[in-house]
Amino acid sequence: MKIFIAIDSFKGCMTSAEANAAAALGITSVHPEAEVHCFTVSDGGEGFLDAMCPDEVVHCHVHDAMMRWRDATFGIKEGRAVIETARAVGLSMIEPEFRNPLRASSYGVGELMVQALRRGCRDFIVGLGGSATSDCGLGMLKALKHEWQTEKRKAWYDLFDTAWLKGLKVTLATDVTNPLCGPKGAARVFAPQKGADEAMIDELERRAVTFSKAAAKHQGRDCSNLVGAGAAGGLGYAFMEFMDATVKSGADVVLRSSGFVSQLGLPYKPSLIITGEGSADGQTLMGKLPSVILNHGLASGVPVILLAGRVGDEKSLLDAGFKRVVNINEGLPMVNALGKEVALNRLTDSVNVVVSSI
Repeated sequence: MKIFIAIDSFKGCMTSAEANAAAALGITSVHPEAEVHCFTVSDGGEGFLDAMCPDEVVHCHVHDAMMRWRDATFGIKEGRAVIETARAVGLSMIEPEFRNPLRASSYGVGELMVQALRRGCRDFIVGLGGSATSDCGLGMLKALKHEWQTEKRKAWYDLFDTAWLKGLKVTLATDVTNPLCGPKGAARVFAPQKGADEAMIDELERRAVTFSKAAAKHQGRDCSNLVGAGAAGGLGYAFMEFMDATVKSGADVVLRSSGFVSQLGLPYKPSLIITGEGSADGQTLMGKLPSVILNHGLASGVPVILLAGRVGDEKSLLDAGFKRVVNINEGLPMVNALGKEVALNRLTDSVNVVVSSI
């Protein structure tokens, strides 16, 4: 028996690697002879760097979203820089009382890119997600101008003097499809999760509209309505507007990079795939990592089981093709379910029950 495990992180509870290990324990305790393959996964947010399995991990100092110095890392894989925005300006590293989307800056993302540029990288894969920012990528652009252009003894004061950025190849990995502005834009949809009240949201929307109009006038095009422009507080927009970045499904990028997709065929084909995420419902089917895994499983004729800490609209998930949908916290008060040890044990026990019938 061969089983693939590819579980997304349960935000604030356990990482993808931790969830995979817990599930693997649930399998081997019942089927010690089973061949279990674990794949660390991410949709472009937290965990993206680890999931991409870089050849080299580079440590450096950058500014977080509140412009405080912190240690950060980026990766290099086959000459390509792997950037996880959450490693520099992640929301989880900002204490709740200090979160302020009006002040939060993506400067640290630009600093990570400068460090990669110094190492000769001109090709970037950027995981967008989990950021504390809503600055439309302005901070990132300023860092590139200041830290890199000054180093090259060029003027950096003109924000839109970005022709040199066209020499970079940038691919964005994200599951976010929102535009920059409007009711489904970065400010309206994501800023509340980052600490914005109604007044802040209105101001962030005004800033986004003003910046995108000015940029469009200078660039001769407007990328603000493109799919993914609203990702990471508008970072997606800045990359597309000024660097001609392309957008790909973060989940699919990771699954292909890790070898998951290629190993679904013979002679590696598994008999079962186990995936999961913190909360599963109808939105799971809108491009989230478990749905991408499901599509690959269906295409390869491999059944897929979905586990989650919370399950809603189970019928839609089953109708989509999941063989089983399991709520690992069935009957457990949510306040207790959020603890890491409890969640890991419940995940192990749930997988144990599922595979016992195989």
